[in-house]
Amino acid sequence: MLDYEKKLKERAEAIKQDLIDWRRYLHQFPELSFQEEKTSAFVAACLEKLQGIEIQRGIAGHGIVAVLKNDDGPVIALRADMDALPIQETTGLSFASTHDGVMHACGHDAHTATLLGAAQLLAEDFQAGSLPRGTIKFLFQPAEEDTDVHGLTGAPYFLEAGVLDDVEAALALHMCPWRQTGDLQVNTGPSMASIDNFELTIKGEGGHAGYPHQTIDPVWIAAHTLQGLYGLVSRKIDPLGVAALSVGSIHGGAAFNVIPDQVTIKGTVRAYTDKVRRQLIEELEAVAASARLFGGSHQLHIEKGEPALCNDGKLVELWKDTARTLFPDQKIHEAPYGMGGEDFSHIARKLPSAMAFLGCGWKDKENPPLHSPCFTLNEEVLPYGVALFTAAAHRLLQRQER
Repeated sequence: MLDYEKKLKERAEAIKQDLIDWRRYLHQFPELSFQEEKTSAFVAACLEKLQGIEIQRGIAGHGIVAVLKNDDGPVIALRADMDALPIQETTGLSFASTHDGVMHACGHDAHTATLLGAAQLLAEDFQAGSLPRGTIKFLFQPAEEDTDVHGLTGAPYFLEAGVLDDVEAALALHMCPWRQTGDLQVNTGPSMASIDNFELTIKGEGGHAGYPHQTIDPVWIAAHTLQGLYGLVSRKIDPLGVAALSVGSIHGGAAFNVIPDQVTIKGTVRAYTDKVRRQLIEELEAVAASARLFGGSHQLHIEKGEPALCNDGKLVELWKDTARTLFPDQKIHEAPYGMGGEDFSHIARKLPSAMAFLGCGWKDKENPPLHSPCFTLNEEVLPYGVALFTAAAHRLLQRQER
């Protein structure tokens, strides 16, 4: 295995220009969630050149599952997401987005290119007779970033389609701009937050701003409600729990001299455990209901998003062992990934899974965060990702077969 992995680094480096070309093409032509038609076609065209791979299209809209089967044996999955964000790019790159207001600001272009590279090397291993027995499913998933009219992202549709019913374990890599290129960040257990978005409408009775006593002022009620919302995490949730509540939008009225009929507050609540998640929702409902104390009423809509991402400990160890063998000079950091959400969590709820964060930042250069209009990544990370994915797949097949 060690000799194979030594050569694997060279093989991954040998296709670096292809990886860069793929990533830059995807970066230039980003598509939003559930709109990844051309992205999907590009991925399929790349996969069709590989021998031994069968392609299933049209999952969750534009999703692809590419299957590489080498006799009977364990079934594993490697996953990448393909969608972009509604962000206007400001990087000034020569290959910047050509789609106004749409940008790959979360590294999904690199995720897709990396998984394509891993598929190529693993297909070569299959042809050479060096791939362990079993089946690898390459999941090119749409719609990680946003939901459809049913409130669902892409991962639940992959589960609903049954493409993961026979899968025993799944792995994913995510770009990590706060770590230097090639470094790995891993975490066992809860690693990213659950996400529930809320829209709270506080209703009153509007009127002339010069006669506030003749109204039930929803702006005044909203001011008290905001205090309740912001105090919820610090005064209602166990300090040892991991939770966040943020308001992203407040809207009410259109004139300086008119008290409106209603004010709408939009925000998000996040947690690392189901217990805290449920408590956040219960406390949010209680705060919203306090509008009645001031003579108003309310409507509260909560859109339940993905659960917290919970990484399997044995698969985290597999990531670590693979990285140490391939890249002994690179650092491995063990820490949760933050309060962002990741719909790979749906897959991790169904079967043992682990997402690792792969450093893509520069040592002596400012590294903008994910979801920034100036987000960039060091493309030297691409061969790292390919080698990690490929070696991890070999190790996982061999481990599952025991």
